[in-house]
This record gives sequence, structure tokens and C-alpha cells, in this order.
Amino acid sequence: MKNVQLYDKNFKLYLTHDQILKAVDEVAKKINSDYSTEDKPIFLGVLTGCFMFLGDLMKRIEVDCEICFIRLASYEGTSSTGKVKQMLGLTQSVRGRNVIVVEDIVDTGNTIMELDQILKDAGARSIRYASLLLKPNNYKGTLNVDYPALSIPNDFIVGYGLDYDQIGRNLKDIYVLDIEETERRKSINIE
Repeated sequence: MKNVQLYDKNFKLYLTHDQILKAVDEVAKKINSDYSTEDKPIFLGVLTGCFMFLGDLMKRIEVDCEICFIRLASYEGTSSTGKVKQMLGLTQSVRGRNVIVVEDIVDTGNTIMELDQILKDAGARSIRYASLLLKPNNYKGTLNVDYPALSIPNDFIVGYGLDYDQIGRNLKDIYVLDIEETERRKSINIE
């Protein structure tokens, strides 16, 4: 699909599934190389948006590993609230373990900064970050995103696990908010 409408917003195709999978391949290669001689890592999926990225990434990971989850929230509608809420705590102990956090998107960095403290308090030995998408122009954090799959501008996107008010996660491609089309449709509906 070239365009999708979710609620009152229109989105246009931004990244195809094939482009996404090529980027996932590259992240997996780096992780496989980095952890070929390390103790088995725990991949910590940050729910809910990471599920497609984490699923495809795991199919490509060749080192022994474990998976657990945490659920944090910082978005309402199309923008970050600036506050991170813990909705579901760690589902497994990370004490003394190498942790690879798997995020759908790193925007301002508030979530990974909060998560870094949670993991340090829980006794993680090492913490690295993998993110499907990174918004470098919006990132204000001090942590290094070790495995960014793709860098994007500060646009609102949906698909491949990312949502707009809980819909659009099931789209296999990634779509960007089409502001012009959304405004055009609003003006037609008002008249």
C-alpha cells in the first residue's frame, strides 16, 4: 500500500518491508560479532512497539541468548509526553547479565535514560541498546545507541510495530504522517 488512513490521519509509504529487513540483517550481524565470545546476553524487548523488530532480529541472532520484556510508555497520540511510565516491570532478573535493550524507536532519549537507571538498579553487568529507528536530530540523551538500524528525521511514523493511538502496528511497511493530505481532507470534511 502506498497510503493508509488511521483515524483522522493520513500516512504515506516511507520504508518498505525489504528495506527494514536489510537494516535488521545489519544489526544482527553486528550483535552476532560482538557477542561471539561474550556470555549469553538477555534481549530486553521494550513493549509494545518492539515486537516486530525483536521477532525479526531474533530469527537472525546466532549466539545463545534469552529474551525478556518490560513495558514503558511515553507517547500520547503523535507526540512524546516527556514522562516515562513503567506499565510492566522486568519479567526476568538481569543481575550480573549482559543486556541488549531492543527498542522500536529512540526519539528524545527519555525512555532509554529511564530504562538505563532501572537496569543499573537491577544489577545488569552491561547494557547496550538496539533500536529499529533513531531520530538523531531529536535525541537529547547521553547514552550511546549501540545498534541503530535506521536513522530518520523527526517525523511521526507508524507500522512495523509502531502505532498511532494503538492502531497501525500490524502494517509490514513503515509510513510517515502525510500532513498535507491530512489537512486537505480536514478542509473537505469541514465544508
